[in-house]
Amino acid sequence: MTRYTPTEFARQIGTGLLSFPVTHFKEDLSFDEDAYRANLDWLLGHPAAGIFAAGGTGEFFSLTPAEVGRVVRAAVESTGGRVPVIAPAGYGTAMAKEFCQAAEQAGADGILLLPPYLTEAATDGVAAHVEQVCNSTSLGVIVYNRANQVLDEVALERLAERCPNLVGFKDGLGDLELMTRIYSRLGDRFTYVGGLPTAETFALPYLTLGVTTYSSAIFNFVPKFALEFYAAVRANDGAKVYKMLNDFVLPYIALRNHKRGYAVSIVKAGMRAIGRSAGPVRAPLTDLTEEEFAELKKLVSRVQGGAA
Repeated sequence: MTRYTPTEFARQIGTGLLSFPVTHFKEDLSFDEDAYRANLDWLLGHPAAGIFAAGGTGEFFSLTPAEVGRVVRAAVESTGGRVPVIAPAGYGTAMAKEFCQAAEQAGADGILLLPPYLTEAATDGVAAHVEQVCNSTSLGVIVYNRANQVLDEVALERLAERCPNLVGFKDGLGDLELMTRIYSRLGDRFTYVGGLPTAETFALPYLTLGVTTYSSAIFNFVPKFALEFYAAVRANDGAKVYKMLNDFVLPYIALRNHKRGYAVSIVKAGMRAIGRSAGPVRAPLTDLTEEEFAELKKLVSRVQGGAA
């Protein structure tokens, strides 16, 4: 049973930085639940406003529905109510509803509605998908505007009227004009979450568009740095933000851009770099090469002293 109404859930996730934990795998690529639980306990030694279990960085797309349920339940039990746990839903509408039902049974506090895969749809079809998913759950829902799940301000306004539990909007497009139109029309109706890889790059300009939080992948392996960066963003300290971008985030992004899919792989590599391995990624993703890993390890060591 969730501890939050949808409105309370939305308010809570907007109060601080959000964590996107990786999903731990053994060398045979099976879910390493013990390691996952232990890592959540370590992560929550650093303050976060909520965690996304089995989200994008958590390799939702490579997990079976049963595995997603195990990950979400493990997250709920391990966090013990310390922070909201946001469970994933995705694929087609029927499957997304099943993910929502499983999340409620596991005790999750909210839903991140990820885009469907391998299908294109018009805006009215996407809106119908979101509405049906929202109607299938009592939990607060965050819609992820990305890939083939894109809604404009008109569609979002209609959904906001029809779906009281649609309380969050996560942007994965980076379309500033669209974000301006959405925020101008809907204001504080939603909690706005930055969802671009890597979210830190866009955090400062997005602050003026009502995006008070974002899901930080680097929180997985340099949580103190991630929190310090977030504090600088919320203080609108441009000088510090750009220094931290130049010191770590932009070189990190350059390495991430070596290969498609590295937005997830590089996070697991970062875990390995600090001695907290989460195992390999599952295909179709690929792990960093040893040369790339060595480069990442040097980069992490530059900020790890006092910021790991």
